[in-house]
Parts: sequence; structure tokens; C-alpha cells
Amino acid sequence: MSQKDPIGNAIWDYHTNNNPKDIIVASDILEDDTLPVHHLFREFNEFPKLEIEAMKHCTGKVLDTGAGAGPHTKHLIEKGFDVTTLEISSKASEYLKIAFPEATHYSDSILNFKKGTYDTILLLMNGIGIAGTLNEVPHFLNHISSLLAPGGSIICDSTDVKYIFEDDEGGLWVDLNANYYGEFKFNMKYKESESDWFNWVYLDIEKFQEVANKVGLEMTLLAKDEQSFLVQLRK
Repeated sequence: MSQKDPIGNAIWDYHTNNNPKDIIVASDILEDDTLPVHHLFREFNEFPKLEIEAMKHCTGKVLDTGAGAGPHTKHLIEKGFDVTTLEISSKASEYLKIAFPEATHYSDSILNFKKGTYDTILLLMNGIGIAGTLNEVPHFLNHISSLLAPGGSIICDSTDVKYIFEDDEGGLWVDLNANYYGEFKFNMKYKESESDWFNWVYLDIEKFQEVANKVGLEMTLLAKDEQSFLVQLRK
């Protein structure tokens, strides 16, 4: 078991029926949460509303970024799409190669990835969070958009997390001006493996629009679900 790959280890245990456990997600702000491993293997009929909507906007050659156990890849392959997965977890990528031999698979960080161009780049499960911090989002989007084929688009979701900091009277229990309130640090734990702390950012829709404009991307709101939303980005 890789000591730094909790997601990959959980996927592999689930795949091999090796007593899989929930993944523990620790935060610098919130109480610990759990991510059930079976959620990584969800079927299309278990997709959240925004993921179902995202599938409708996929065209051509698709790059599934942060593919995990490949629920989106599975659905898209069944629909006849040419899918490439990108997963920083080597254990997850190993599973994807076994589960979906008809797809192309890479194990790398998205910021290091420069292979090919794509009609659709999927960044789901708050994929914009991979950027890390608000200041890093422009560079992140510039790199992602460099992988788009002519006429291609990025399909991405995010969440306005301001509600987390509101008390029962609608006031705020933190100073939202101290740092951008969508910036978090997380640490994932699974059995004896642990990711170590990493940055993750949630963008509100106004901030997302502002950053998209800054890097020359046209943003279209595709759907909303409570505080979460799905957007399409084009050059």
C-alpha cells in the first residue's frame, strides 16, 4: 500500500474486495468528513444533478481529469466517446487501465500534462479546486485551455461555500476579507496511508467569471444545484 495515495489505495481495495473503508477528509476549517469508497464507483443513475448535466455537454475526444475510479469515463465509453483519463494517483490509474482498456490512460499532474488536444476537458467534483489557491487559478486555466482542440470546451463545477461561514442569524463567523473564503487545506486518510495537507479552492460564480475574463475564456453557466454550479469555458 502506497503511504501517500489514500484515494488509489481505497480504489484498489474496493476493486479487489480487500476490506475497503471510508476515506477520512480532514480540513483546516471544518470537522472531519468521510468519503465512502463506493461513491467513487457510482453508476450514472447515482450521479448528482450537475454531473448528469455535464455528460450532456461532452463532445468529441474527452479528457477526464482527476478520473478517480472512472464513473464518468465508464458512462462516456458506453455512449461511444473517445476517452482519455488523467489521474495523479498511480494506483487509481492502474485500476483505470484494467477497468477501461478501450480508453487511453495517463498518470500525471494536470499541470505537467501536455499530451494531445481535446474537444472536452472534464473537471468535475469541484475540479477547479485542483488549482490550489485563488492566485493559482489563472495559470491553471491557461494551461488547461492550451489542451483544447479548436472549438473545444472545459466543463467544470464549483461551489460557493460562503454559506459554511454564516451563523443562524445570517451573520458571518469569520472575516471574509482576511483571505478568499473559498481557500481550504485538506488532508485525506485511508487506513495507514495519508495524502499530507494540500490546498484546494472553491470559487463563487462571480469570482469564477472574473478569473475567466482575465485569462480570455468565455464562461457559460450550464446549471445550478443549491450553492453548486456547472460552467462551460471556451477560448
